[in-house]
Order: sequence, then structure tokens, then C-alpha cells
Amino acid sequence: MMYDFNADDIFEIAEQLERNGAQFYRTAAESTQDADARELLLKLAAMEDDHEKTFVQMRSELKASEKKATVFDPEGDAVAYLRALADTRVFFEKPIDTSSLEAILKDAITAEKDSIVFYLGMREAVPADLGRHRLDDVIQEEMGHIRLLSKSLVASKK
Repeated sequence: MMYDFNADDIFEIAEQLERNGAQFYRTAAESTQDADARELLLKLAAMEDDHEKTFVQMRSELKASEKKATVFDPEGDAVAYLRALADTRVFFEKPIDTSSLEAILKDAITAEKDSIVFYLGMREAVPADLGRHRLDDVIQEEMGHIRLLSKSLVASKK
């Protein structure tokens, strides 16, 4: 059975992904002995916290039609499925290579790319009248993460 999702469902997952990302960076920061790397990783964690707040704000601005349930799902199975998929495929439950800042940043870039692929796939599962265009905002935020991480990666090699 194929579910249609709404923008509200996706923002809920986006918020969870940001929490997972913040935890990823904090775990990496705890695992490194390099003070500069730790500082950068903690800044990245704080940015994920800020992005979560951004998504909470964006979610609060959704129209009622973008929150409309698409199927009878009293147990919330559809969103639980999405949450589990996002948790295991993006930031959560992935081993972190903390051997160097470069390795950590590469893992982070991979996770951000995975999140974009996840959102692009989910974009197809959200009908236009349920807020499909809102996912473009989420994708743009994640692309910004990749730009920042890529700059940090280049700087770490100098």
C-alpha cells in the first residue's frame, strides 16, 4: 500500500533528522582529542539545533490543507515508518570515523547528501495540494549544510 504524506509529516521527520544530526556532531566532538575539531563540531551541532527551530517555525506556518491526513492511520504507522527510515538511513545508527576531522566531515557530508536524497524521494510522496513545494525549503536548508561542511573540509586540509 502506498501512502501519500503531507508537508506536516515531512517537517516532523525533518525536525528529527536535525536532532539526529546534532547528536552526531556532539558524539563526534566527544570522540576527538583535537580542540579545534571539537569546537567546529560543537558549532555544527548548534547549527543543527538552530535548523530544527527553523523547521519547527516552518511547520507552524503550514496551512491546514498541508496538515490534512491522507489515510486513516490512528496508530501513526506511516509517520513511524518514515521516522525509522530516516533514523537508520541518514544520521542515526551510523558508525562515525573519528580518526580525523577530515573523516568526520566526510561522514557528515555523506549524511547530509543522504538526507537530501531522502527528501527528494519523499517529495514524490507528497501531493502538490498537501504541500509538496514546502519540501523545496527543507532541501535548500540541507544543501546549505553541505556547502558549509565542504568549506570546512577544504579548510581542514590546509
